[in-house]
Amino acid sequence: MEMYKMLSKDELKTIKAALEEEYAKAQQLGLKLDMSRGKPAPAQLDLAMGILDAVNSTSDYRSEDGVDCRNYGGLDGIPEARHFMADIMGVDASNVIVYGNASLNIMYDTISRFMLEGTGGCTPWCKLDKVKFLCPVPGYDRHFAITQHFGIEMINIPMHEDGPDMDMIEKLVAEDESIKGIWCVPKFSNPGGCVYSDEVVRRMAALKPAAKDFRIMWDNAYVIHFLYKDNQPQIPDIISECEKAGNPDMVYEFASTSKISFAGAGIAALATSKANIAEVKKSLTIQTIGYDKINQLRHVRFYKNKQGIMDHMMKQAEILRPKFEAVENILDSELSGLGIGTWTKPLGGYFISFDAMPGCAKAIVKKCKEAGMVLTGAGATFPYGNDPDDSNIRIAPSFPTVDEMKKAALLFALCVKLVSVDKLLEE
Repeated sequence: MEMYKMLSKDELKTIKAALEEEYAKAQQLGLKLDMSRGKPAPAQLDLAMGILDAVNSTSDYRSEDGVDCRNYGGLDGIPEARHFMADIMGVDASNVIVYGNASLNIMYDTISRFMLEGTGGCTPWCKLDKVKFLCPVPGYDRHFAITQHFGIEMINIPMHEDGPDMDMIEKLVAEDESIKGIWCVPKFSNPGGCVYSDEVVRRMAALKPAAKDFRIMWDNAYVIHFLYKDNQPQIPDIISECEKAGNPDMVYEFASTSKISFAGAGIAALATSKANIAEVKKSLTIQTIGYDKINQLRHVRFYKNKQGIMDHMMKQAEILRPKFEAVENILDSELSGLGIGTWTKPLGGYFISFDAMPGCAKAIVKKCKEAGMVLTGAGATFPYGNDPDDSNIRIAPSFPTVDEMKKAALLFALCVKLVSVDKLLEE
């Protein structure tokens, strides 16, 4: 296939006419496809139904240290749940607090606490003239929503294949004391599916920020979300790397079972230094007497251990992998060689990141919507919803069936071609 930009105006017009005919047919199909968020499919949720039977009215309700899980207490989670979440994150259980059902909640609380109370004995951020955060882009819209909510200024950091631009990060944090943190999804990043290299993780842990209260928000949401049994990239444990680098309090790591068990009824955890845990508990003890220990108990009894959870994730991969491959294969066959887009082929996580020609993303998303397919809004993967190139689109293949994904990918490719031809004719 010849690159579109090599074609003459007349050749482009001929292609446009054929594409418009094809698009009119697609509009008549009455498709209703939603790929706006990384929702688990019903088949994935079915795999976890046994959780509902793991603890019932005849069960022993005591945790391994003898606590009655029906009652108050246990602010930092039952011991077996802390070990369970520590195994998922690859950290030591002594660094873990188990919370309620969502890690987003913990991230919001953490930033909120830094704003109101400060951290590491420093001035609360709300009392400072300027607070800035580094945001690797494209990134996770809900991270950016938290910092925007608190009026924190966000600075775009470009992503490379091995993680965010560390030269830029090292320079910025060393020079500017008002830069207080960075958002990171270190494994199968949202939306690019990037895995941070060992070097990036170690350089991150060894940062020398001007701000004593600079914090890395390490959202390890997809730590065990592999798509391939024989290709499971690993990354170093950021908690111990920060300790080694003499920055033990610099990182807060988050994870949950939200896309492992039930999305609204999982368990979530924070891993951080002993000093940070003591600081967190000061306000946590005002906020709650403890989270849902029965839910913690049934998760551990259902999955049992690290091997149990990895076996479960491989069953999930069997459901997810064909959907990802359907999208990748169709994009390859429909768009390769045309010079109008590039896309990621992740080894795990929940998203495929697509980069269209600059100035085309919003128009592509609109075209898809007009033919019955909802995508994440163009620009959502950037702070303030503003993609300076109007190029990045996040594709979420998890929820639709494989057949629906094939239809969706064909429609998406068609819209990419149409919008790209229009753009080239304009130019």
